[in-house]
Amino acid sequence: MRVLGVDPGLTRCGVGVVEGVPGRPCTLVAYYVIYTDPQDELPTRLLHLDRNLTDLVAEHSPDSVAVERVFSQHNVRTVMGTAQAGAVAVLTAARAGLPVQMYTPSEVKAAVTGSGQADKAQMTAMVTRLLRLSEPPRPADAADALALAICHVWRGGTRAKVAAAARKGGYR
Repeated sequence: MRVLGVDPGLTRCGVGVVEGVPGRPCTLVAYYVIYTDPQDELPTRLLHLDRNLTDLVAEHSPDSVAVERVFSQHNVRTVMGTAQAGAVAVLTAARAGLPVQMYTPSEVKAAVTGSGQADKAQMTAMVTRLLRLSEPPRPADAADALALAICHVWRGGTRAKVAAAARKGGYR
């Protein structure tokens, strides 16, 4: 299964692509960070994000997309930007006919490190080790996106399999 993981952010949006099957190590395909200029108007930033995500979906042909679910923070402005970027990622996947699964940060941390309380350094170290990389993916947004994709593969992407089979006429 090939999964495109998205760590949504309005200024920096991490994107990671991995291949794998549950219970086995995943293989890195690629990772990116999409940047938008905070000085640009919101519609311009969202459009830039959509165009880049659309291009990456077309380039990598994932079977499904995993997006980080926005969680409550004290900074409402940050939460709003993250939610808007996450919605663009979901819309991009839906437009491509891909199944989408959303995961909370603690779900991803638990799946990748064994602890839902892991910090960024632990997450990056585990992603580096699990994908057998010579150096950590930078910035942390890229590592988080790869962790999302790994989490989805290891959780079996059950909804992704059902949706993909339905698109091909396998489930009715």
